Amino acid sequence: MIRATTREDASATIEMTPMIDMVFLLLTFFLVATTFQQTEREMDIALPGAAAATPISAALREIIINVDAQGRMIVAGREMQPADLSNAITAAVSINPAQKVAIRGDRATPYANIVQVLDLCKAAGVQTPFLDTVPGQ
Repeated sequence: MIRATTREDASATIEMTPMIDMVFLLLTFFLVATTFQQTEREMDIALPGAAAATPISAALREIIINVDAQGRMIVAGREMQPADLSNAITAAVSINPAQKVAIRGDRATPYANIVQVLDLCKAAGVQTPFLDTVPGQ
């Protein structure tokens, strides 16, 4: 038995409007729910290379201290003096004794600037501050 094509069969279409709406809703959700970059990691710091470097988990609630080429200490995009930095780290350690601190020192800064930040961290009670590096070299 051969069935004749009717007008209803020939004009069958798929409605694209609900699909487009859903795509835009998903796109909006992911744009709002995703953090594109952290301010601490946006700074123009040229990290030195290390063969055993590994990425740091973004889920950690760590304090990231940037030391630029001029030796300025910057936390969350704000320049801090050594006394202010020490107070901030001490306050964080009093709330969380296992507070993690990452030090991102520019490769052009004298090592004495990095040591000063390490000393501040140890004096404030940070158990193991660590230095950020990039893989390679």
